[in-house]
Amino acid sequence: MNIFRRAKESITDACYIWRQEMMQVVKDEGVLIFFIVVPLIYPLLYSWIYNNEVVRDVPVVVVDQSHSSHSRQFIRHCDASPDVKVAYYADDMDEAKSLMSRQLVRGIYLIPADFETRINRMEQATIGVYCDMSLMLAYKAIFQTAQAVTMDMGKEIQTRLGGHYTKREEVISAKPLDFEEVPIFNPTGGYGSFIIPGVLMLIIQQTLVLGIGLSAGTSRENNRYRQLIPVSRKYHGMFRIVAGKAMAYFMLYIPLTAYLVLIVPRLFGFTAIGQWQPMLAFLLPYLLACIFFGMVVSCLVRYRENVMLLIVFVTVPLLFLSGVSWPQSSIPPMWQGISWLFPSTFGIRGFVRINEMGGTLNDVLPEYQILWIHTAVYFTAACLVYRYQIHLTHDEQRKHYSRINKAKG
Repeated sequence: MNIFRRAKESITDACYIWRQEMMQVVKDEGVLIFFIVVPLIYPLLYSWIYNNEVVRDVPVVVVDQSHSSHSRQFIRHCDASPDVKVAYYADDMDEAKSLMSRQLVRGIYLIPADFETRINRMEQATIGVYCDMSLMLAYKAIFQTAQAVTMDMGKEIQTRLGGHYTKREEVISAKPLDFEEVPIFNPTGGYGSFIIPGVLMLIIQQTLVLGIGLSAGTSRENNRYRQLIPVSRKYHGMFRIVAGKAMAYFMLYIPLTAYLVLIVPRLFGFTAIGQWQPMLAFLLPYLLACIFFGMVVSCLVRYRENVMLLIVFVTVPLLFLSGVSWPQSSIPPMWQGISWLFPSTFGIRGFVRINEMGGTLNDVLPEYQILWIHTAVYFTAACLVYRYQIHLTHDEQRKHYSRINKAKG
């Protein structure tokens, strides 16, 4: 009977904590913004910005020192491509650099004076490509356009000088090994389909940490921890407190997570070919790990404003450390070890494989297992840090009443 009575008390206490936390979320405008408004609005804004997927008509300036038929052909083909627009012509590199420094163009095409002469001598001619590296998409468009045009012109010159009798011979001579480029899992080759899934998973973690941190900061400022002291003195009191708070956050983020991973990608036409069964199974430990991770972080910051500075500072590094925006193999071992501390690292990797590559739970089994380990570790850590916080509150109360009694005495 004692077991059933204790179980009933545990459920009652956890429900009490859940109700208190839900009331705190509703009453606190800051927490409500990070728990509701930001997850709803921010993904739409981010996806809308990258909805075009690729950049078009990137402006470039041409320095044509050859003034020949081949140089004009190169310029025409580049301007006719969808990615590049020849916006200016310059007499020399100084003028071209001036246009680039004023951000009027994103790149420079330099055609040397001996361009056609070297072609007529059957020597290798070169074209200089100078790009603004501040925007990788613009660099990609400028460089790949120049590369494609020069290859096409090279095939034409090779075919014309080959002395072949049939069209088939000309085709084989210009392209002995044929190939077909098929982008896997990203048919459009767009930046949005490449980066947005990882950003959506990172939004779940960051908004949870922000909301929980603000809520804990408010509790600390209002000394709400003293309300939890009677519960914490009971059998496994810390388990009840952490479980009750986690239930509140979990209930809030079930519909928000479904909105982020199911509705937003399909709303903007991003790649989403994963099945819901493995996705649901994978998101369960990820959401729990993020909740307990946020509870631990919330106890490490003293003021509610500090958590916002911390999250803003680490957001971009976490995206790089996940191995989506930057190759995982190129990340130094030390930073890879640091990335293991964050649930987003494995959540992003697993979700991308399931959602964009149609993977199953077995395909992301290492990430899935590590997320459950994160859940267990951060749950234990949350119980310990909450016990410490309540212990500090209890000591402050005891000292306060001791000073009052001394004053009365």
